[in-house]
Amino acid sequence: MDTPLSTIAVVGLGTMGTGIAEVLALAGREVIGIDISEAAALGAVASLEASTARAVGRGRITEEERAAALARFRTADTLRAAADAELVIEVVPESYEIKQQVFRELDAIVSPTTILATGTNALSVTRLAAESQRPERVLGLHFFNPAPAMKLVEVVSSVLTAPPAVESVTRLARELGKEPVAVGDRPGFVADGLLFGYLNQAAAMYEANYASREDIDAAMKLGCGLPMGPLALLDLIGIDTARTVLEAMYAESHDRLHAPAPILGQLSSAGLTGRKAGRGFYTYDAPGGQDVVPDALTPAAGAEAGAGREVASVGVAGSGTMASGIAEVFAKAGYGVVLAARTQEKADLAKGRIAKSLERSVSKGRLSAEARDETLARITAAGSLDAFAEVDLAVEAVAEDLEIKQQLFAALDKVCRPGAVLATTTSSLPVVAIARATARPEDVIGMHFFNPAPAMKLVEVVRTVLTADDVHATVRAVCAKIRKHPVDCGDRAGFIVNALLFPYLNNAIKMVEQHYASLDDIDAAMKLGGGYPMGPFELLDVVGLDVSLAIEKVLHKEFRDPGLAPAPLLEHLVAAGCLGRKTGRGFREYARR
Repeated sequence: MDTPLSTIAVVGLGTMGTGIAEVLALAGREVIGIDISEAAALGAVASLEASTARAVGRGRITEEERAAALARFRTADTLRAAADAELVIEVVPESYEIKQQVFRELDAIVSPTTILATGTNALSVTRLAAESQRPERVLGLHFFNPAPAMKLVEVVSSVLTAPPAVESVTRLARELGKEPVAVGDRPGFVADGLLFGYLNQAAAMYEANYASREDIDAAMKLGCGLPMGPLALLDLIGIDTARTVLEAMYAESHDRLHAPAPILGQLSSAGLTGRKAGRGFYTYDAPGGQDVVPDALTPAAGAEAGAGREVASVGVAGSGTMASGIAEVFAKAGYGVVLAARTQEKADLAKGRIAKSLERSVSKGRLSAEARDETLARITAAGSLDAFAEVDLAVEAVAEDLEIKQQLFAALDKVCRPGAVLATTTSSLPVVAIARATARPEDVIGMHFFNPAPAMKLVEVVRTVLTADDVHATVRAVCAKIRKHPVDCGDRAGFIVNALLFPYLNNAIKMVEQHYASLDDIDAAMKLGGGYPMGPFELLDVVGLDVSLAIEKVLHKEFRDPGLAPAPLLEHLVAAGCLGRKTGRGFREYARR
């Protein structure tokens, strides 16, 4: 039943079909591109000629290799041209009716041993296979756009698929220089299954006026290292396409996280489908354009909410990695910093950690020895909060425990001078509950730095219903001076980053619980298909499973959505003491240092 797959037909010569055809032709396969549209066929030939010419110009292939690849590609306007193909890959529109019609016609044309692959990312492969006379030869072969550049290929098996067919296309994917991952049949598969839930939540967050489109996108790029923000990515994918995928996912899962945010339907109905229409969440220079142009929602340059308070000195409360990192950031920016811990010894140790960090920067050529000494001289280590008496801004970075933070803010209320701004770095607790521990809640705001603070550019600025306008303006101005990018958000569990990141991580765990895909395949899918710097399980082990579980519980308690309930596997691992890298075992095992 094994098939060499040397002659391959691609049905549908849109962007994806043309890209797949290019990959196949360059890899030595005979490729038949089939499309009922003569314009699409001509466009595919022109695209292949142009892209291979660019590859020659960049030295990636020779002129001889280009000529050979072009000679291996031919087009046709009828499925009868696929008669001799050993593999047919369909990438026609996402419609059961259209795809089933293609498969029914192919059944009467191709050899009984021919493998039929669907490029769907939203429809059931099993349902498509059931319409074929040879369901054991039908599977999913999901490339990612642009196919020549993206390494991931999801190989999707249904309960009807014969293993030799899977083995043949998996081997082909490797020969094409791709990374195949094996997944079961459910809408979205792995990469899109995780990605589109996250995109949907971002759209809902924007629709609720919780944060601006620019702040949502900046938060996920700077806070998670993603190549694009979620709303810009929705515009790139196509808002109508995203809605179709989500509808299919919701029909299967009945999970409210997959129910398309109403704004996706509204934009689609209005024809505002993203880049291809020239307007979606953002406005572009032209239909199909890439450059965002200002519109009515674009923030005015330099616009701030009034004048802030003067800040010359900063107090940082805490002795851990985050506290020392924040103190380093402020000191580098020229502020006088008081670093206070529960004891003088702890404060001195925290300052010593900063000295080592600065020394590493000097050794790497990022900082001069003179700047190192000046920065360290600006930091005063103190064993009591009493040293905060004259600071203009006090930033706490202690344990993520509401009672502990409330006690600290009650102490700051007594110590800090009137008019001092009091900031909490909480990542999950209600800022207003911390503010109410003081007699001046209007002076309290959230400044959520990300770890490691010296390297991460993002600060989530969290104002409560009680925060004064000038306090908000003060913190925005301070962020600019310390060279951080502030994003505004309200006092809601998870703020922006964690509210979007942790449901995605939780859904990845559920995939493993359901034996849908392996840890390695899920991590590979998200790195190769989604552009994530780390796979979800790599990230969970780095963050700490106990920290992740605590944030998941906070999100579930606040939003009361069953889909946000922590995955049982996460709870079991935490109960077993498997907390990630810090304990040597989490989702994976690590060598002890």
